[in-house]
Amino acid sequence: MVRVDITIIGAGVVGLSVARELGLLANNVVVLEKEPGPGRGISSRNSEVIHSGIYYPAESLKAMLCVNGSKMLYAFCQDYGIPFKKAGKVIVAVDKSEEQAVEQLYIRGMGNHVEGLRLFDKGDLLKAEPNVNGACALFSPHAGIIDSHRLIKVLEAHCLELGIAVIYRNSLVALEKHPSGFVCAACDDRGQEYTFLSRIVINAAGLSSDRIASLAGIDADASGYRIFPVKGEYFRVGRGKQRLVNGLVYPVPEKNITGLGIHATKDLSGSLRLGPNAFPVETLSYDVDPSHSRAFYENARHMFPFLEPEDLYSDMAGIRPKVQKPGESQKDFIISHEDGRGLPGMINLVGIESPGLTACLAIGRHVANMIKDAGLLS
Repeated sequence: MVRVDITIIGAGVVGLSVARELGLLANNVVVLEKEPGPGRGISSRNSEVIHSGIYYPAESLKAMLCVNGSKMLYAFCQDYGIPFKKAGKVIVAVDKSEEQAVEQLYIRGMGNHVEGLRLFDKGDLLKAEPNVNGACALFSPHAGIIDSHRLIKVLEAHCLELGIAVIYRNSLVALEKHPSGFVCAACDDRGQEYTFLSRIVINAAGLSSDRIASLAGIDADASGYRIFPVKGEYFRVGRGKQRLVNGLVYPVPEKNITGLGIHATKDLSGSLRLGPNAFPVETLSYDVDPSHSRAFYENARHMFPFLEPEDLYSDMAGIRPKVQKPGESQKDFIISHEDGRGLPGMINLVGIESPGLTACLAIGRHVANMIKDAGLLS
């Protein structure tokens, strides 16, 4: 049987970032991806925002990996020519009833060591965003936007340069513990199955991460690994009104920060879009319902008084792999070495939603350190 050191399931930004780090530690690294290319799911269907780490509880993985990951990602972009822009973000209290929430976000962000945060009064906000309505805002200068598609291709190129085998149109269909690691059964797009032995298996399968964990015998419900897909749609702002917003403009987040609310982001071409909304789905469709534009308009018009219903047109949709049921408070990233479940050498990454793009390089470093600390390659 063919033997490899490490198998990574999923070639999104997280899986490729993990592979890139581990390609420096091991000789035989394989990435399996069921899609025909890298980053076809969560990685390329999002706001392309580099977050600064304001929203997440202190000492959580989301907070720590976002703050560190942001710095790593900006440096990576500069080193390898990936387009990005530090556009800055304002989180806006539309009226006085939301001012306390903005202040609490400032306190949380400072506790997470987010640099450069400032509280804006109404005058400051008008200077930064003259066409945005609000009583005050929290300003984060280091939030930005990135060309996520270019990031994906650069990460893939680095993996290939390290001799990592990135295999597309291949899915993991079975996983069995073995004294020397795991027997992996995979299937290609022609339906042909094959098996190989891997010392380490890393599950970075995004929306399928609960299914991959279950192949190893982990109960997705009992472990809290069950994925509850949440769809988010985006609408573009047309008729020349993209010029009326300068940077990233966010509302006060939803209760318990279950979502960040419909926000406005500028992409690197200067185009403006609103989104995402958030609703649970059972089937994975990336269609946008044009009839939802009215709800977008009603949601956004208080913060963006220049909007008219006819300004909005359908853009794209993404689906987030949440591990909390609808209505539950946000949960942290799950990054778990499963030695306590009798599966030494298996690492599950589950619920890697926002800020997963920002944190991808830091997640890769974190997983590499877990493997080194556990002595899995010794």
